[in-house]
Amino acid sequence: MDIEILTIGDELLTGDIIDSNAAYMAERLLQIGLRVRYMSSTGDSVDQMEEAFRLGLNRAQIVITTGGLGPTDDDNTKKAIVKVFKRNLIFHEEVLVDLKKRYEIRNIEMPAINQNQALLPQGAKFFPNKHGSAVGLCISENGRTFISLPGVPQEMKQILDDEVIPFLQNISDNESITVLKLRTTGTGESKLVELITPKLKLESGVKLAYLPSYSGVDLRIISTAKTQEESKTRAYDLKRYLDSVIGKYVYGKDFDKLEEIIGQLLKDNDKTLATAESCTGGYLGSLVTSIPGSSKWFIGSIVSYANEVKINQLKVAEKIIEEHGAVSEECAIAMADGCRKLLDTDYALSITGIAGPDGGTDEKPVGTTYIGLSSKHGTTATRFNFGTNRNANRIRASYSALEMLRHDILDIK
Repeated sequence: MDIEILTIGDELLTGDIIDSNAAYMAERLLQIGLRVRYMSSTGDSVDQMEEAFRLGLNRAQIVITTGGLGPTDDDNTKKAIVKVFKRNLIFHEEVLVDLKKRYEIRNIEMPAINQNQALLPQGAKFFPNKHGSAVGLCISENGRTFISLPGVPQEMKQILDDEVIPFLQNISDNESITVLKLRTTGTGESKLVELITPKLKLESGVKLAYLPSYSGVDLRIISTAKTQEESKTRAYDLKRYLDSVIGKYVYGKDFDKLEEIIGQLLKDNDKTLATAESCTGGYLGSLVTSIPGSSKWFIGSIVSYANEVKINQLKVAEKIIEEHGAVSEECAIAMADGCRKLLDTDYALSITGIAGPDGGTDEKPVGTTYIGLSSKHGTTATRFNFGTNRNANRIRASYSALEMLRHDILDIK
């Protein structure tokens, strides 16, 4: 079944908003064996939407739209729907009653304009919205299914997950698809290809994709077969092969986060962590504290951006900075060691580097970064070069530090 995702809004066409809805929908649909064949965006005018709706219905069996279902004058999706399907807007008392109740619970008077949300295309099935005022809509006609969802991401996700996915599973008759994702960090896409390719044999219906980002490279396996058992067998056969050749770089699967994995490892081993950051400016600390419960294992951070903080707080010897520079192996070691002693933790990570775009030299170009790791077994530092993009350098350095810690805890060589 061909599916088209169509996102609606002038703000998408002007670049004011990044279209995250389409990516989320495509991934969720793939998980239930439905592949998106087309993805497009259109503006807010009725004429633009009518043209886009007709095109989508002409080339896909299922069209899913997001956006333009609000109560204001620039929300024109329902107007375009009734033109395309030649139907009227019908008032639904039950929708209005439900909406009023939710406003009453919050002790807020419902704006009169929200009554428009109870006007729905004649004969349309509607999906409840737990977070907003616009219900999702569904019209099936002439072998085509048209679904319209709100553009607010939280509302779209809830209706898609709770209502649309089960609905599509009931009406679809597709081959079985198994999707697995391995999450890696610590090496680049090219190195992974070099390790994987020599003995790689992809069975019929199995695809392997490399999905690089600043934090690492995801490997996505898609296996298609006539039965679920067959698709799973083929997918897991490939997973076992990948584990055998790149296992030390794999830290998780699906939606795992490296910072979550680190937190669980520290918790399981009853260990604590502190960080000392220079060029990353607290990004590493922000990552680890984004995980609920991190207070059990993360003690604190010293953002030692200035040399004076390195010297006065972390006890980095002035001689080290004078002779080797703040961006050096020696300084990273002293920062990590000083941080661990100051905050009395089992582990400490330090990061010092030249984030850019300025400040590089021939010996230490922009992107040069030293990451230190201190534990009761000793303190070491490793040199990296992450390139010339300042923001990318901060992200890459932080994830590289976490990966160094993961290797140390698990004794991965």
